[in-house]
Amino acid sequence: MFKDRFDKICWALLTIALVSLIAVMATGSGRQNGQPGGGLGKALEREMSYRARVELIGKLYGPVEALQKSGNKQEALLKLDELIRAYPGEAHGHILQGQMLREMGGLDEAIASYYEGIKLNGDYVDSKSPLSRRAEIQSLVDEGSRSIGARAAANPGNKSIAASMRKINYLKSRLAGGCE
Repeated sequence: MFKDRFDKICWALLTIALVSLIAVMATGSGRQNGQPGGGLGKALEREMSYRARVELIGKLYGPVEALQKSGNKQEALLKLDELIRAYPGEAHGHILQGQMLREMGGLDEAIASYYEGIKLNGDYVDSKSPLSRRAEIQSLVDEGSRSIGARAAANPGNKSIAASMRKINYLKSRLAGGCE
């Protein structure tokens, strides 16, 4: 077994490798205090991601919100339209657009905007999210159900009203905890 120097070196290296492997497995098993070791890192990473996202949203949409608060809703909608075209995957623009359209009396258009925003990012209906607009969306769904539901009953063949009702039902399902 240990016939010459080469055999002795091979067995020594094999022993060192096995001891190192056992030491790595024992100390880096991924559990600390009974919890997965990567969990804190993932939670911290998720929190940092949310903070970065909120900062980006504030930076991008801050001028639009300032225009909205100053009463220049038409200018705000135009600026918002530019931002939606520039960042098509960002949901916040659609949510802001829906909020402004609702304030201006365009219920169907507001529902369509909220629908697009929620399809892009469901965090707006999550009560635990820093981006949550759950109460606002619930209020919109309630108002839309009453108003558009009455119009749908009066005009059962109208396809645009039926499309608005489908969007309201989608928002209802997302508020109830459903997913796509």
